[in-house]
Amino acid sequence: MSFLVDPPLLIASGAAIELLAPTETAADLCEAAVIGVFIGTSVSLYLDAKWTEPIWRLCGAKSGKDWMINSGVFSFDYDGETPKADVMAGLLFSTYPFWIKLGRVLARPLSPLSRLRKLTW
Repeated sequence: MSFLVDPPLLIASGAAIELLAPTETAADLCEAAVIGVFIGTSVSLYLDAKWTEPIWRLCGAKSGKDWMINSGVFSFDYDGETPKADVMAGLLFSTYPFWIKLGRVLARPLSPLSRLRKLTW
């Protein structure tokens, strides 16, 4: 999970939820669970929580924060204490619900739930 990788994964997760959930309630619960896992793991990576070390090591990063910011692609400075970077990270985390909703909206025309929605309106 990283700022580069998370949005496409969240979009794909939202689409999968929309296509596979048997009810709207189940879809909403799955969406909340996925957002919780993504934000919990990503914030923990950004804060270099000890339990995330196997994740960032597997990704070839020097720390969780390095992985979140650089994703193995960039070489931005991630080591310094920069309040601006923390504010930016907070803003990026706040977009996570948007990405999963976008995935659901994009998949909605193909969803079995969309036929049910039409019947109930």
